[in-house]
Amino acid sequence: MTSTIAVAGKGGTGKTTVSGLIIKYLLEKKMTPILAVDADANSNLNEVLGVEVENSIGGVREDITKNVGSIPPGMPKDAYLELKVQEILVEANGFDLLVMGRPEGPGCYCYVNNILRKYMDILAKNYRYVIMDNEAGMEHLSRRTTYEVDHLLLVSDTSPRAIRAAAKIKDLARELELKVKKTHLIINRVPDIELNPVLKHEIERLNLELLGIVPLDERILEIDLEKGPIFELPDDSGAFRAISNLMGELKL
Repeated sequence: MTSTIAVAGKGGTGKTTVSGLIIKYLLEKKMTPILAVDADANSNLNEVLGVEVENSIGGVREDITKNVGSIPPGMPKDAYLELKVQEILVEANGFDLLVMGRPEGPGCYCYVNNILRKYMDILAKNYRYVIMDNEAGMEHLSRRTTYEVDHLLLVSDTSPRAIRAAAKIKDLARELELKVKKTHLIINRVPDIELNPVLKHEIERLNLELLGIVPLDERILEIDLEKGPIFELPDDSGAFRAISNLMGELKL
């Protein structure tokens, strides 16, 4: 049975790094196979995971929509789309990565989107865990039909504005009628061992369920500067230990 964790938050809060740390945790616990989905057009989950990406779902969608003649004669469009998705799926050690890519341009994408949605639902069932790094607008999740999210993790930094943004994402998920079982808040890059009372009050006022905090970790900054994968982060780092504890709280 597949368990899905969707990560979302205001840009710049470190949600992509949190997604990478979750994948690192699952890999070290041998909780595989894992499908990592980069569902943020401005994200760089592949860099965090240390893999190269050549194409995306968005690229396939544009190519099929604009170049229908590229489909081999006699081959059904849905079969061709499935083949192209398999081609862009990046296979790594213990996990695969699928990049959603840019949003739609002008034109009608309904038929192609319906096929892609159906195939991605089938694809996800082949994995024990699906980790989705989402944009704040939840665009890709909003287009799913049978996709259920077990845990929606809202990532914020230590600013009230980011916490309010997390609350808006929670409200948006409800408005879009997404199938979310549990929603949690994670405060990332916390410089102290405890949250500021102002932040605690804001979390309570917005009725957000705080899962926990992730400390500011200089070693993550060093890895980012060197453009290395998150897997280079040692297990005794504060950020990774915090994520490991939070995943334990979720009882994955």
